[in-house]
Amino acid sequence: LISMFVALALNEQLPGRRMMRALVLLPWATALVITAAIFKWMLHPTQGPINGLLRAWGITQADPAWLARPDLAFASVIAVGIWVSIPFTATVLLAGLQSIPDDLYEAAIMDGANAWQRFVHVTLPMLKPVLSVAVVLNVIYVFNSFPIIWVLTEGDPANQTHIIITYLYKVAIREREFGQGYAM
Repeated sequence: LISMFVALALNEQLPGRRMMRALVLLPWATALVITAAIFKWMLHPTQGPINGLLRAWGITQADPAWLARPDLAFASVIAVGIWVSIPFTATVLLAGLQSIPDDLYEAAIMDGANAWQRFVHVTLPMLKPVLSVAVVLNVIYVFNSFPIIWVLTEGDPANQTHIIITYLYKVAIREREFGQGYAM
């Protein structure tokens, strides 16, 4: 959903559109290990800027240990995963948006369709194949997010942030349980 909003914004004729498109691609061009390390620093309980902002805005008095509590760690890993997937998905959706002929929108306007109706009845049906590809690629990407999870939490706390590949790595390589690793 976030990528759809980003793609729709980048599709508009706004000043500085090329610069905005380049900035959206920047996180995608950064290695996952570097992005995860930056987020690990940002989520640090005492020195991270996220807790500093939460304290400054009066949202919290205590510093949440984002990566030390299972519920917060899992949510944090998901948030970082979403963050790194936005540029690619937005680019794919933007390509799909630009492939929609203007004639369809002009016809919808002539029929009296408002912006929401044009989005629901023209944009979404025309984006269906592109959305399908984006969803499949993002699902594949999730199962390959080893660097994000390993740098942020190594699958901890209490093994709550593991995916198959991080658990396999932990068992087979770290704990040297090769038989179980091969079985996995």
